[in-house]
Amino acid sequence: MQVTIIGGTGFVGSYLSDKLLAAGHTVCLLVRKGSESKVRQAAAVRTVTGDIADSDSLRRALEGSDAVIYNVGILRETRAPGCTFESTQHEGLVNTVNGALEVGVRRLILMSANGVKIPGTPYQETKCRAEDFAFRSGLEVTVFRPSVIFGNPRGLTEFATQLFAQMVRPPIPAVNFVKGIGPEAGAVVMSPIHVEDVASAFLVALENEQCIGKTYALGGPEILSWKEMVSRIATTAGRNKWFMPMPIGLMRLAATFLDWVPFFPVTRDQLTMLEEGNVADPAIVRGLIGREPNAFNTRNLAYLGNSEK
Repeated sequence: MQVTIIGGTGFVGSYLSDKLLAAGHTVCLLVRKGSESKVRQAAAVRTVTGDIADSDSLRRALEGSDAVIYNVGILRETRAPGCTFESTQHEGLVNTVNGALEVGVRRLILMSANGVKIPGTPYQETKCRAEDFAFRSGLEVTVFRPSVIFGNPRGLTEFATQLFAQMVRPPIPAVNFVKGIGPEAGAVVMSPIHVEDVASAFLVALENEQCIGKTYALGGPEILSWKEMVSRIATTAGRNKWFMPMPIGLMRLAATFLDWVPFFPVTRDQLTMLEEGNVADPAIVRGLIGREPNAFNTRNLAYLGNSEK
């Protein structure tokens, strides 16, 4: 099967490309000009230079493919051209769907996110509207909504390495985000899922018609608090960390004034989503990939040893 990946040079996209190639599929990547060096296994894939706002390059990337994977998204808007939630997470998907319909691609797998909804944050709403457009398009659609994704970043950006850099490496107490103040404060919880398990789920859906028309929330085998996740990262890195409770409400107040500053670690919307939690039933991914998903533990976080260098 020939598969076009839109968003195939980033952290998750590179694993999707590797997984498809290993399974014998042919892969085409739409690559922004200047990002050619980010293509893994460049000799094994076809690349088309362009972007999601350019219908001509989209059509060229989609031509001859049996399926398309849309794996484009951002966590934070910037002033760079086209770097908004609307342009990347909704308009880009709309352009891709229209291009697929024009050239005869029938299968679409969409990378969404756990917790998307309307009303919600701009991040959540654009992802949700993209899902709705995809399902109304007439294409054969599968949607994945993963919790936070971890795994060896291979030189790119990833959840656990970011937490290591921001929370574990600095010689100061780590922040423990909590909901509320005092003894009644609730824990922030997530279901971190390994990138290999996400890629495996995409491959299964691509090859299994029973996945068409369905939406899957993907989470790892454990529901962990923020403190538990940071503690496991610290243990893996051989660090002892003290924790300072940080009510999300207080952090949100600071973000009200500072989240426009590029170096401020979180935005108000990110804090809102953090407070809502990000968990999924591990039975879903277990049923898809036919095995126990990888745990967020020292063995599977061993790549963090490279973060010390």
